[in-house]
Amino acid sequence: MPSAFDKWADGDDQTVVFGKPLVFDKAGINRFIFRRLRAEPSFRGTAPWQQRLGVCRIMQRICFRLQVRADRVEEYKQRHRAVWPEMLLALRETGWANYSLFLSDDGLLTGYLECDDFESARSAMAEHSVNDRWQAEMTEFFEGAGNPDEQMIPIPEIFHLA
Repeated sequence: MPSAFDKWADGDDQTVVFGKPLVFDKAGINRFIFRRLRAEPSFRGTAPWQQRLGVCRIMQRICFRLQVRADRVEEYKQRHRAVWPEMLLALRETGWANYSLFLSDDGLLTGYLECDDFESARSAMAEHSVNDRWQAEMTEFFEGAGNPDEQMIPIPEIFHLA
């Protein structure tokens, strides 16, 4: 027997539960969708009507860690207070969304972002000339060899509360 969500998703607005019509307000359908699909990565950026029509954007949530050299932590923070506008634009154009960096005093950098496909977003970013310039400047801040963006290895997600 189809659930109320399945009937609603199929366009059946006459869903009846315990003899009464089931009506969803905007907030109610959002809660219902997120409970039903809580195992999915994210529906950020899609409205309920888009979800109903099947035009959802399932976003990957990516978390990674890098190690900033302890003697360069303050300068690294300074550089990220004034990220170049063309770098920000390139990140947005290549699908990086909700991107945050967290830095502890010992230099442990934790990054979080959402994108449709991390490998595609990272590849597209690598094609931008502004990224080459940014990575060349940022490389000196990190322990390890190579560009920092090549060292971003996603950490597996084990829990998410939507």
